[in-house]
Amino acid sequence: MAGAVTAPPLPARLPVGRGRPGTVEAGVGHAQWLPIDSPVAWFRGAPIRADTEVIARTVAIGVDAGVPVVGVLNGVGVDATAGLASLHGWGALARALAAASGLVPVVLVVDGPCLGGTALVLGLADVVVMTARATAFVNGPEASARITGSATLDADLLGGSWVHGARTGVADLVVDDLDEAFDLVADLLDHLPPNNHEAPPTVASSDPSNRPTRAAADAVPTDGRASYDVRRVITDVVDDRAFLELRARFGTSVVTGLARVAGLPIGVLANQPSQLAGALDIEGSQKGAGFIRFCDAFGLPIVTLVDTPGFRPGRDQEWRGMIRHGAKLAFAYAEATVPRVCVVLRKAYGGAFIVMDCKSMGNDCALAWPTAEIAVMGAKGAVEILHRRALNGAGSDGEREARRDQLEADYEAVHLSPTVALERGYVDEIIDPADTRGAVAGALLALAAKRERLRARRHDNIPL
Repeated sequence: MAGAVTAPPLPARLPVGRGRPGTVEAGVGHAQWLPIDSPVAWFRGAPIRADTEVIARTVAIGVDAGVPVVGVLNGVGVDATAGLASLHGWGALARALAAASGLVPVVLVVDGPCLGGTALVLGLADVVVMTARATAFVNGPEASARITGSATLDADLLGGSWVHGARTGVADLVVDDLDEAFDLVADLLDHLPPNNHEAPPTVASSDPSNRPTRAAADAVPTDGRASYDVRRVITDVVDDRAFLELRARFGTSVVTGLARVAGLPIGVLANQPSQLAGALDIEGSQKGAGFIRFCDAFGLPIVTLVDTPGFRPGRDQEWRGMIRHGAKLAFAYAEATVPRVCVVLRKAYGGAFIVMDCKSMGNDCALAWPTAEIAVMGAKGAVEILHRRALNGAGSDGEREARRDQLEADYEAVHLSPTVALERGYVDEIIDPADTRGAVAGALLALAAKRERLRARRHDNIPL
């Protein structure tokens, strides 16, 4: 390949501490933990301009070859002695990563400090894996204390892996050590195609596609106010109960991850009723939108499980831009061209119903359980608004409560039944919860050949 930088194949396992500080080792290496030949950049210390140019060319090699790019960072920062030349090199790397976005999967593993402006390259990767000893921040503890006048923070408290896993959402996966990181990278890449022009890899599954999902049916309480863990539903629906969850501790009211159904790799997005009752907040909307765009970029069908009462209320959410961030989720679903299957498990109210891939957003198959409640709002809130005068005109408190209960029951029967949504075409089919896996698998197999033609444009303008 013209202009390529060649390097000897990397070992099957990249040992901790390989190389001297400030060196870069890059090349196309067939590592045991990677399913394909992938360019791998392993760099430590503060690489100079020549080093970062090698890394940038390694990323370009991956794009040209149509294979995933994996990087391992340990003690990375800007070389102060190199001056602007060092910054120039990191700019070239940032541009190369941006050019690779959506063409090949880019995974970065952080196993040590990642300092200064160079930490921003983590935000350019598709998936970031951080080990327990990793830290990443733009301004270090001393600089932050000096500039802000606050007390010096511990590096782990300022930018440790737990911070980026739970607070910032930078880390998709947080693990103990490199060996575990490599295993998860292997699992991740097994679900993805090598590039955006190839289909995700299908495997033969011994798990019957029509297996009854009784555990999923039992996991969801009939009481709409009761909590449960939606992961119990996900693991019962997917093949072999194998679910690789991403950003598990960030935006916890939404669950995202990779799995397979009938051997087909899929992305799963679900509301989590055990957190905020499944209400969508800013972090959950950001997490969901990024995941949807990731799946769409690499051809992964999307299965959405809906159980949400709406958007999280409160001044904090509104002041921080709930409108703009909620629009990200709507935008991501609206522009997605991969096969999309939506299953309403229980509640689907208001604007949250819209942005959770409703029929008018363009999903290909809309299913609902008999327990689904699809409406503008729940019965209690609707009765308060629609029948306020009737309730205020009631006599005693007992009469008022009895009248309220009757009105709520009437509203549920007329407006919350999924039958109404089915009759109006908002839902394609009402299914038995035990048949969820079979219905989802059948829809995905029928949609396997789906292709959409997009209008030519310079690029979209997602509400960032």
